[in-house]
Amino acid sequence: MELLPGYDLRSGSGLDRPLLLKFMQRTYQESHPGQSVAHLAHTVEQYLSKDTPLWWVETVDRQTVGCLWMGSAIDQISGDRQSYIFLLYVTPEHRRRGIGKALMHHAETWVKSRGDRQLGLQVFPNNQPALNLYRQLGYEVQSLWMVKRLEQGEG
Repeated sequence: MELLPGYDLRSGSGLDRPLLLKFMQRTYQESHPGQSVAHLAHTVEQYLSKDTPLWWVETVDRQTVGCLWMGSAIDQISGDRQSYIFLLYVTPEHRRRGIGKALMHHAETWVKSRGDRQLGLQVFPNNQPALNLYRQLGYEVQSLWMVKRLEQGEG
């Protein structure tokens, strides 16, 4: 399926675990350089299934340049099932070409086809390009994820 001129969208499967892991590692290494990403293999192993669809963006010469991985969650306020974006990633050399926006539109179409009325995602506060895109598309902050790092033995 053509996503944008020069780019195709193809469905992924469980066979794509190594490629999904590579894309997850790239996104986390970009936002948190020097941080270990070894734990992401467990995340992919635990959550990639037939219930968490995966799509790849490829160039006409079959180079994989983007990824969209979806899941489901329960809205903790309403109790309704909602769709959730686990990962949206576009390689740096293919950014600012509309791929991210096209993937977001694809995600919204998929969500509506399931009957869900809400799509959630998590974004790091230092990822300004992603924040700009999501705001432009009408996304708004519903909650803030707050973390306090605790040292071992701290009571």
